Amino acid sequence: GQPAYNAGHWDEARRMAAHTQEVFEGCEYVVLPSGSCTTMLRAYSPRLFEGDRPRYEAALDLAGRSYELVEFLVKVLKTERVGRGLAGRHVAYHHGCHVSRELGVKEEPVRLLEAAGAEVVPWEADQECCGFGGVFAVKNAPVSLAMADRKLDTLPEVDALTSADGACLLHLAGRAKQRGLDVPVRHVASLLWEAHRGG
Repeated sequence: GQPAYNAGHWDEARRMAAHTQEVFEGCEYVVLPSGSCTTMLRAYSPRLFEGDRPRYEAALDLAGRSYELVEFLVKVLKTERVGRGLAGRHVAYHHGCHVSRELGVKEEPVRLLEAAGAEVVPWEADQECCGFGGVFAVKNAPVSLAMADRKLDTLPEVDALTSADGACLLHLAGRAKQRGLDVPVRHVASLLWEAHRGG
């Protein structure tokens, strides 16, 4: 229900959040390949039910079982290495706003990529917002595109641009394509899987 929540459609967001609670009821963990979706479940979904005690408690329960993928690998499974299949690869890591600022998952993806053999290259804009922000990209398209351009203009030459948030990657990949830039964009999960299979 995050798009509805961000757009201020509380009733729709509440319906979606209630459905999500029902779908994942009884699951020990809910692991998401997206910092934005994880933030919705952890931080925003409980707010939707502050006047509805049973749903509020269910939202808190779900929040406590929800993890972003890399966070789950490192904090729950205690993964330190997935293989060395990225040896010799140069990657730039984008610290998505929800992943790093809301969830506090900052160095974990970088550590796993480096342990997999990749060199995470310095990038002056790695901590800057990509400009997507869901509804923000629609309502403020010129600003959103300028923010993506800033990131792409400062991107060093790499084998892959990666992040733990697919929405950011879709935005950056789309903008790169619009500009005719050859930027290989890969979700961190895809790179870690490649590392696992290759070594």
